[in-house]
Amino acid sequence: MENITSVLDPKVIKIGLNAKNKHEVIVQLAELLKKANYIDKVDPFVKDIYLREKEGLTGIGQGIAIPHGKSDDVKHIGVAIGILSHGIEWESLDNEKIRIVILFAVSNDTNSAKNQLKLLSLFAGRLGHKQVVDKLKRAQSIQEVIDAFK
Repeated sequence: MENITSVLDPKVIKIGLNAKNKHEVIVQLAELLKKANYIDKVDPFVKDIYLREKEGLTGIGQGIAIPHGKSDDVKHIGVAIGILSHGIEWESLDNEKIRIVILFAVSNDTNSAKNQLKLLSLFAGRLGHKQVVDKLKRAQSIQEVIDAFK
């Protein structure tokens, strides 16, 4: 996993995600991960994500949240991305409503923990650029989401 595009899978990117709240977003993205065979079961995976959510904010500002955690239900590392049709409430550094959610699926083993840190670093680096965030917010297709990160 040397670059961000190596973990972007069109099967787990959803444009126009319609959710009323944080929980619905996390569940819908977890269901995409399950359907694409990244995780075994949705409910235990979601519970593991919420364990990490209790530790601190995953809303990083600019309308972006990066929920993550380690779970025994992860078969292999993956990243689900949801571009919401409208902003939702989410604990965030700037209190801005969230429109972009990037959910990491990482297993509990040591190698995956290293990969999680690498993923966080890769995504945070890209999301630090306003033009990337603007492209994501305007994305009308899965390809536009992928292209925003190139």
